[in-house]
Amino acid sequence: MVTDHLQASGELLNQRLAEKGLRATSQRQHVYEVLLSQRNHPSAEEVFMRAKQSKPEISMATVYNSLDALVKCGVVRQVNVDRGATLFCSNMGEHAHFCCDDCGKVFDMNLKDLPQMPQVDLPGGFEVRKIDIALHGSCTCSDCGRKEAVA
Repeated sequence: MVTDHLQASGELLNQRLAEKGLRATSQRQHVYEVLLSQRNHPSAEEVFMRAKQSKPEISMATVYNSLDALVKCGVVRQVNVDRGATLFCSNMGEHAHFCCDDCGKVFDMNLKDLPQMPQVDLPGGFEVRKIDIALHGSCTCSDCGRKEAVA
């Protein structure tokens, strides 16, 4: 049974895909639902493994193509942390990311919780379209705690 939330997200997805001239497919919908079900910034490989659990016939190429379409139509954003694999974020609200240097996990941070935003002098004729903020440090998640216990 499809929940109201997933149905609404499916309608948004179909609208955004149509606006970009892209077809709505069951594979794109499935990959989008996988991203919405756990909002923890998975890599394409992690999305593939999750998608395969309920749709075993899906291929890695289909997942890559679906993620590309979801990014193009603005319902998912890419998160690049240093030189690691690209991660995917389904939170399209304004937010920053906290990247744990120990375990590699990425967490959403509400912008209102950040310290004072720096003032930036833009050169004449420039306009900011988006701001990507990534804070780096250590967290106290269970994965980081396990590393300390092993060390």
